[in-house]
Amino acid sequence: MAGNSFGQVFRITTFGESHGRGLGVIVDGCPPGVEVDEAFILAELARRRPGQSAIVTQRKEPDKIELLSGVFEGKTTGTPIGMVIYNSDARSKDYSHIKDKFRPSHADFTYMAKYGTRDYRGGGRSSARETAARVAAGAIAKLLLKKHNISIHAYVNQVGDLKLEKPYNNLDFKQIESTPIRCPDLKMAEKMIAHIKEIRKAGDTIGGVVTGVIQGCPVGLGEPVFDKLHAELGKAMLSINACKGFEYGSGFAGVRMRGSEHNDPFVQEGDTVKTKTNHSGGIQGGISNGMDIYFNVAFKPVATIVQSQTSVNEAGETVEVTGKGRHDPCVVPRAVPIVEAMAALTLADHLLRHNAIQ
Repeated sequence: MAGNSFGQVFRITTFGESHGRGLGVIVDGCPPGVEVDEAFILAELARRRPGQSAIVTQRKEPDKIELLSGVFEGKTTGTPIGMVIYNSDARSKDYSHIKDKFRPSHADFTYMAKYGTRDYRGGGRSSARETAARVAAGAIAKLLLKKHNISIHAYVNQVGDLKLEKPYNNLDFKQIESTPIRCPDLKMAEKMIAHIKEIRKAGDTIGGVVTGVIQGCPVGLGEPVFDKLHAELGKAMLSINACKGFEYGSGFAGVRMRGSEHNDPFVQEGDTVKTKTNHSGGIQGGISNGMDIYFNVAFKPVATIVQSQTSVNEAGETVEVTGKGRHDPCVVPRAVPIVEAMAALTLADHLLRHNAIQ
C-alpha cells in the first residue's frame, strides 16, 4: 500500500490499524537538538483521543505514547524517531455484522475493489484512528516550530448551520480548550454542543468546519509551481479522514470581490514589509509573505449512523446496514488537533527545505 508517508525533508510514515495491536509513526529528518517534551506530546494526543467528552465516541483509549528511538537525554539526535501507541479498547465484534457488507460512504467498497481484501474491523487502515500517529508526529513538528516562534491554532468555526461569524483576530485562542466543542466563542459553543447532542439522540451525525491559523511564519516558505505552500497545506488537510474541502485566505468569498477590493497593498513598518489587508491568507505566489496564514477545513457528517440504510454486500446482494459500536456524532471537536498537526508537519517540512537553500 503506497501513500503512507508525508513530507520531503521532515518526513513521516505512519503504520497500524484501528483494531490491530497498535499504530505508530516514524519521523525522519528532524534536526538534532530539539527538546522533546513527552508531557506535551501526551497532551496533544489527549486532545484527539476518544472518550474525552459526551459529544464524541465513547471508545476508551488512553493513547499513551512509547518513544522507541531518535531521542537521547530529552533531545532529538537527528536519527529517525519511532513512536508507537497500543490499542487497549478495540471491540472488533462490533463490526462482525458488516464483514461482507459495504457501508454507505465508507472505504469498504473502494478498498475491496483496489486490494481484493479489507479489514472490516473499524475500517482498518482507513479508520480515523490512524490520525493519532499524525498528532504524535505533529507534536514533534510543533516543538521544532516553537524554536522559530511559529505558532499554530485551530478551532471549530461551524457545526451544521451554526456558524461563528467573528474573524479569528477577534477571538481569544485561550478559550479554545474551555469547552468540549473547541469553539472559542463560549455562547456559540453552547449552541453547537446542544445541537450535536440532538443529532446524536436522533441516531444521526452532522458536519462542520475547523479554522486554522498560523502565526509567526517567516517570509519565503513554499516552493513555486507544484509545491506551493497553500497546495501543500491543502493536500495535508484533504488527507484527513472525512475532510471534504479546503480554502485559505479569502477563499471562495473572494469571487464576489473586485481586484481593487481584493488586492493587499504593501506597506513598510520599520524594517518589515507587510500588507494592509490579508485577503491572500499569508501566501502569495505559493510562498509565505510573513502575514498570518489562515484557512478553513470542511468535514462531512460521520458516515456511520445508527439508522438502517440500504446497501449491497460482496456478492452484490441488496442488504440493510445499521451502524453499531461507538462513533462520533460530529468529527470536528477531535479534528482540531489533527488540523494543527498536519499544518505543523507541512510548515516544519517547508522550513527545513527553505533553510537548506539559505
